[in-house]
Amino acid sequence: MRKLCTIIALVLVWASSSAQNFMTRYEKTAGRETATYPEVIQYYQQLAARYPQLLKMITVGATDAGFPLHLVICSPTKDFDFSSLHRKNKRILLINNGIHPGEPDGIDASMMLLRDIAQGKTKLPDNIVLAVIPVYNIGGALNRSPYYRVDQDGPDAFGSRGNGQNLDLNRDFIKTDSKNARAFQEIYHLTDPDVFIDNHVSNGADYQHIITLLSTQYNKLGGPMGEFMHNTFEPGLYRLMKAKGYDLVPYVNHFDETPDSGWVEFSDLPRYSSGYTTLFHTFGFVPETHMLKPYPQRVKATYALMEAFIQFTSEHSATIKQLRDQTKQSVITQKSFPLAWKFDMNKYSLITFKGFASGHKPSAISGLPRLYYDRSRPYEKKVKFYNYANAENYVDKPQAYIIPQGWWAVIDQLKNNRVQLKRLPKDTTIYAEVYHIGDFKTYPRPYEKHYLHTDIKVNSSKDSIRFRAGDYYIPMNQTANRFLMETLEPTGGDSFFAWNFFDAILGQKEGYSPYVFEDTAAEYLKSHPELKTLLDKKKATDTAFANSANAQLNFIYKNSPYAEPEYLRYPVYRVL
Repeated sequence: MRKLCTIIALVLVWASSSAQNFMTRYEKTAGRETATYPEVIQYYQQLAARYPQLLKMITVGATDAGFPLHLVICSPTKDFDFSSLHRKNKRILLINNGIHPGEPDGIDASMMLLRDIAQGKTKLPDNIVLAVIPVYNIGGALNRSPYYRVDQDGPDAFGSRGNGQNLDLNRDFIKTDSKNARAFQEIYHLTDPDVFIDNHVSNGADYQHIITLLSTQYNKLGGPMGEFMHNTFEPGLYRLMKAKGYDLVPYVNHFDETPDSGWVEFSDLPRYSSGYTTLFHTFGFVPETHMLKPYPQRVKATYALMEAFIQFTSEHSATIKQLRDQTKQSVITQKSFPLAWKFDMNKYSLITFKGFASGHKPSAISGLPRLYYDRSRPYEKKVKFYNYANAENYVDKPQAYIIPQGWWAVIDQLKNNRVQLKRLPKDTTIYAEVYHIGDFKTYPRPYEKHYLHTDIKVNSSKDSIRFRAGDYYIPMNQTANRFLMETLEPTGGDSFFAWNFFDAILGQKEGYSPYVFEDTAAEYLKSHPELKTLLDKKKATDTAFANSANAQLNFIYKNSPYAEPEYLRYPVYRVL
């Protein structure tokens, strides 16, 4: 009996010791496997319980999978209040993992990084606080299989790209169809991060580089922050990674069959994570390890890059704070905002690219030529990187926007992004600029639950608009100005109009019976000779119009007070 008790005690000591070592599934399987979602959460719960002076895990909001979104805070000073941390001049790094759970490199790398910091194996500078989302796409992580991402070299099984609604969450940062995205916005504004890192794995061409980096496009980031991104931040990361043994290159966004001839820098629209964070003046990055590299190489590279982010941000803390503060202040008084950027294909940088020779050979399936890469023939050469973007579609900022309260879905979006707004205390008539939708194109097939509008054209006029008590007045003297301009101006590429939030105005609700309106229209023309002149002019210049009784009747209707005023009238009004 005494021997049995001794054995049991030894087993318990061993189990306790093993738990305290906090070995991850990734480490226990020599890099063959990645942790499941329950394992990740349990791991952080235990880690935070063991090291409460450094780690705290909280939940924020909900997700489509029915679980809350977790946030792990790593703070060297045992201060986990972000308002307090900003007052204490700490730099906040927000790290997002598992937005595509089939790309779990960041999940495993972050678990080991926070453990190593907690156990003193890696030093977290006193001026740095890490905020880590362990698994963002929980629904996708729970949908685990060895068959997703068939081309990827490990791990053995992992989650699906689609979330609990089968949404690609990396297209959901503006439209927020998912609970995940709404919770992310809460986390983002809670933390107000100086640097945002969204860990990914890339598809595409084969090449030697283990990891690439997608940075917020510096012209699009704009101003002093954009200059610092291009001239200091990116080169600094490249140098730090080179010292760690990694040749970092920009995300390989090639447009030919292979990357040999170069590529255009990725333009991260606000629908993407780093494009969204740009709207609120954060340095955003999307690391992309390469799918064809063995999983252990990818995880180690991700770990190394997060270390590089920590080191660079710590060393440039004062500059990063100054640039963000300056930008937040300048955007309040900025008079005009660009809503589009176009790359200059006559300007480029030369970067060193390490690729593999490629060729074509008969397909074993079709017998037709197919592309292949020959890893026995590596090469290194300079390639063109088109990374000069010119701002376009400048729109002047109004004094304020007014949105009628009936458009509550948009109002909810603004509130979730901590936009300052106030409600009109009484019915009020305000002279405002009014847009009418002149033209647009629409995707013929759905894209992430929407039929996205593009090439949007508007006509502008000024009118006295009657607003009701409770309608929302949004002053344009706030740090959210850029977010407001790019979402509320309908011609923006990721505007709320583009994402179908205002589609109800595109359908006419009122009409007329032609045989009855004929007499009404004739009487109206008699008392409005100016409209008769316009009608005659259009008939003289448009043969099809002149031969269509219905077109002429509709012309009179549209230019009369009988026409429905809300039809095609954009319900976001600009106070000038």
